[in-house]
Amino acid sequence: MILSLVPRRSFALNSALLTLNFLIACSAKPAAGPALVQRSFVAMGSSLRVASWSDDEPRAAAAAEQVFKEFERLESLLSVWKPGSDVLRLNAAAGRQPVAVSHETLEVLAAARLGSERTNGKFDITFGALADIWKFDHDQDNTVPDRAAIEARLPLVDFSAVQVDAARRSAFITRPGVRVHLGGIGKGYAIDAAVAMLKERGFRDFLIQAGGDMYAAGTNNGSPWVLGIADPRGAHDAFAAVQIRDATISTSGDYERSFVKNGARYHHLIDPDSGEPARGCRSVTIVADSATLADVLSTGVFIMGPRDGMDLIERLPNVEGVIVTSTNEVLISSGLKGRVEIKGAPTDSP
Repeated sequence: MILSLVPRRSFALNSALLTLNFLIACSAKPAAGPALVQRSFVAMGSSLRVASWSDDEPRAAAAAEQVFKEFERLESLLSVWKPGSDVLRLNAAAGRQPVAVSHETLEVLAAARLGSERTNGKFDITFGALADIWKFDHDQDNTVPDRAAIEARLPLVDFSAVQVDAARRSAFITRPGVRVHLGGIGKGYAIDAAVAMLKERGFRDFLIQAGGDMYAAGTNNGSPWVLGIADPRGAHDAFAAVQIRDATISTSGDYERSFVKNGARYHHLIDPDSGEPARGCRSVTIVADSATLADVLSTGVFIMGPRDGMDLIERLPNVEGVIVTSTNEVLISSGLKGRVEIKGAPTDSP
């Protein structure tokens, strides 16, 4: 989702925090045995939480610190806000020359390209050309840009302009003015890296949450992890819950960075074809094996719209989803039928 890799700041309660609070509220510490060890940080512009069941609290706490350090390391490579990052160097050399980048950056760029192809270009990391037109990061000013300004930037939104040369460990933006922004994939990639790190250290039952992206491993002390899906309107309480194990869940919504003007909602999920906020969905939640994939698809499906987006979900293996449409209809993919508990209809408002 397009939420990550912005300067650190204070954050309002969002869907991810609601989800994590929901599942922790459903957890019960046993009289004896492992305890749920939780640590919170701020990384990649979002709240980062690590919760693991362990009978060795210092060891679990140290592992959570390592997760945080890994997020910071990846942010230093992938962020448009970190001086000297791979992405900033890549953007600066657009149209001039290839740039040597880390293998992590190459992997993210390759995954982004695949995501663009799967979503017919609706997921596009070159939306960076519009980032200073639509201001939804730390610079949000609640203004609607002039249509002429949008039209002038649209030709620079083109994922095909980003080329990767794995053999030379380099990347190249073939056209000047095209700018990469990895906010729709960076946190998912970092979560996958953190999952591998914790499993290598022997942890089996844990949860990692970064913004609207989560991975739940194993069980919640023997019970399934129960994750809530936030109402995209109202107080954003969970309107539904889903049980998952060894899987990730990612939510993108039109309420996380948004404003309402003259009765219309404007938000950060921009359709690369129109240069305007996508209008077909209020929120999209993806359940998948890979946090990187789920991060890409929650954004891409949201912009595709409910019909085309659900068609894509149904075609992809090991991918499921819940969509709240712009008309407040709740769509559930076939593989989640019976696994999602609807607690009440989402709030219906603009």
